[in-house]
Amino acid sequence: MKRTNILITGASSGLGRGMAIEFAKQDHNLALCARRIDRLQELKQELLNINPKITVLIKALDVNNHPQVFEVFSQFKQEFGQLDRVIVNAGMGKGASIGTGYFEANLQTAQTNFIAAIAQCEAAMAIFREQNSGHLVTISSISAVRGFRRAMTVYAATKAALSSLTEGIRIDVMDTPIKVSCIHPGFIRTEINEKVKKVPFIVDTETGCKAMVSAIQKEKATAYVPSYPWAILHWVLRIAPISTIRKMS
Repeated sequence: MKRTNILITGASSGLGRGMAIEFAKQDHNLALCARRIDRLQELKQELLNINPKITVLIKALDVNNHPQVFEVFSQFKQEFGQLDRVIVNAGMGKGASIGTGYFEANLQTAQTNFIAAIAQCEAAMAIFREQNSGHLVTISSISAVRGFRRAMTVYAATKAALSSLTEGIRIDVMDTPIKVSCIHPGFIRTEINEKVKKVPFIVDTETGCKAMVSAIQKEKATAYVPSYPWAILHWVLRIAPISTIRKMS
C-alpha cells in the first residue's frame, strides 16, 4: 500500500530529519513537527528542492504539551484529508546514573520518550480508528533489549517501555486495516550522541535513516536496523553477560 501522507514528530534534526529526506525522495507528502520551527522551515525548503512534486506541511510542536499534540495531529489530518502513516520519533537522551543528582534530566527523558509517546500514539490511533486505516510507527532503540548504565539507564528503560506499548497497540488492532510497527535502530550518529566517541557498529545518519525507512516501508511488526549486525546481535545482547553490557554503555 502506498502511504502517501506521512507525519513525523521530532523532524527538525537527527533521525526525524534524515527520514524526512528519504521519504521525500520516494514521493511521499510530509507533515513535519518539532519545537524548532526555524529548522523545520529550512528542512521544508530542502525537501522541496529534492522533490518539488511533494507537499510539505510544518508546525511547531512540543510533544510534552499533550493537548497540543492532539491539536497539531488533527490539523495535519484536516489539511491533508487523510494521514496514512505517523512516525513517533521525538525523543531525547539526557540523564545520568540514578542517584547522582540528575533527577530532573532523567525525568525529562522519561517524560519525552515515553509519556509524550503515549500522547502521540493516542492522537495517531484516534485518527486511524476513525479512518479505519493507517500505519503507526514508533522509534525505539536497540537499547530496549537490556538495561544500560550511566546516561543510558533511563533512556533504555523508556525505549523498553515504548516497545512494549507498541506491541500492546498492535495486539489491540490485530486483523484490522491498521498496521503497527516498532523500529529499533542500532547506533546511528546524530546530534543526540555526537559527543560519544567509542560506539560499536555505529553508522552515519544517512546510512541509518535509509535502513530505517526501508524497514518502515515493509511494515513488519518489529525491525532492528541496520539489519547488519543488529538483526542478529539483538539476540546476542539478550543473553550476554552484564560485563559485556557494561562495556557498551
